[in-house]
Amino acid sequence: MTYHHAPSPNDTRDAASSMTMEVQTKTGTAQSPKTTASTHDQTLLQVRNLKKYFPITQGILFQRQVADVKAVDGISFIVKQGETLGLVGESGCGKSTTGRTILQLYRPTEGQVVFRGKDLAMLKGEDLRKMRSDMQMIFQDPYASLNPRMTVGDIIAEPLEVHNIAKGKEKKERVQELLQIVGLNPYFVNRYPHEFSGGQRQRIGVARALAVNPDFIVCDEPISALDVSIQAQVINLLEELQDRFDLTYLFIAHDLSVVRHISDRVAVMYLGKIVELTDSRTLYANPLHPYTRALLSAVPIPDPIIEEKRERIILVGDVPSPVNPPKGCRFHTRCPLAIPICKEVAPEWRDVGNEHFVECHVV
Repeated sequence: MTYHHAPSPNDTRDAASSMTMEVQTKTGTAQSPKTTASTHDQTLLQVRNLKKYFPITQGILFQRQVADVKAVDGISFIVKQGETLGLVGESGCGKSTTGRTILQLYRPTEGQVVFRGKDLAMLKGEDLRKMRSDMQMIFQDPYASLNPRMTVGDIIAEPLEVHNIAKGKEKKERVQELLQIVGLNPYFVNRYPHEFSGGQRQRIGVARALAVNPDFIVCDEPISALDVSIQAQVINLLEELQDRFDLTYLFIAHDLSVVRHISDRVAVMYLGKIVELTDSRTLYANPLHPYTRALLSAVPIPDPIIEEKRERIILVGDVPSPVNPPKGCRFHTRCPLAIPICKEVAPEWRDVGNEHFVECHVV
């Protein structure tokens, strides 16, 4: 189920059907992939020209900055209340850094992260701590994100203590309730993380994220470290929780079939930039950016006849270094449609209609 990229409109429908059948088979529940934009119109989060650079220094006693790793380099988008925005791209493109910078785990180099009218980049100390109860994160690695020296009960209860939400008997009952919500035995509170499987650990991570009743959750590749047989179960759990608690997700992944299934809208990222953003159905049926087309063309189709006939777009060359990205369009060194202007002038981020945004000279 680990695909990296998808096809023409007809091929896309086959891939989507395959994903839906897979979810039904593994969980016993019938859930259809999302194919329409969210009905929620209220903007919950707005990211404006967000940049995150990591300095590169030289020297031992006297260090000096010689360059920057431009992990996220000027991206803008909104997340609407109650929707799931998928963020996809190759490894190293800046997806996880974007999620961590939005939550202020990394402080942005430049730009704004406006959550419910407040710029999180300007908040510090107690003001920022209070906002964290509305925003949480599900981490990629369930083995590394849980403290092995703490019991499951202590792990889930920690956010309740930090934000003074519950104490004593109320806290214990809340922890047991959260375990039950994510499908675990509420009497597991005294067990340690090493006593659970990978899928169970990720459910514990989900329970911890839900503890403070957040409105917005960053899901940082929450299923990539799990067995294929468990991935669909966790995806269905996230969808059930979203419907039950009206949650809003930023879902970071590289598996495009999963993103197609869970997301209302999808943003495609390349070398620190978002190159295309639109609703899920439009992106998979009519991708405009050459990079998006290449990613989608690599998604395997479970039909040997279609798989044999469809055209595969092979990208040549390696991904450039984020320390010294190419001038002009960052994708022009690998783009099969590049024209002279692509090498000199960075394309504008523009709406080509129906909130379909793309950054490309040839579209």
